Amino acid sequence: MKFLLSLYLEPSALPGEGLDHEEFLAAAGPSGELVGGHVLADPSVGAVTRVRGGAVTVTEGPYLTSADQVACQYVVDCESRERAVELAVLLAAGQAGGVEVRPLMNASGMEM
Repeated sequence: MKFLLSLYLEPSALPGEGLDHEEFLAAAGPSGELVGGHVLADPSVGAVTRVRGGAVTVTEGPYLTSADQVACQYVVDCESRERAVELAVLLAAGQAGGVEVRPLMNASGMEM
């Protein structure tokens, strides 16, 4: 099963050059569970697009008004949700925010 691990951090803690995830990478990489990942740019350079009633709007900058923003995401392919949570704990270690674990689904709504 594939899962998306999203690391949330306060904007002041967002990475400039990267994050130290050595323990997570050491566990998920050699086991073949790590499918891919990336660090996101600062939310201030993002944009949100919406179409409502045929009208298009584009909002510049961060959309979320919460204290935490997505800083990094990894896709893992694990035998179980419990294993994905174990890897998320390694990812969250030493970070100020939390890690959300969500199963990925295909276009027909089935878990991958």
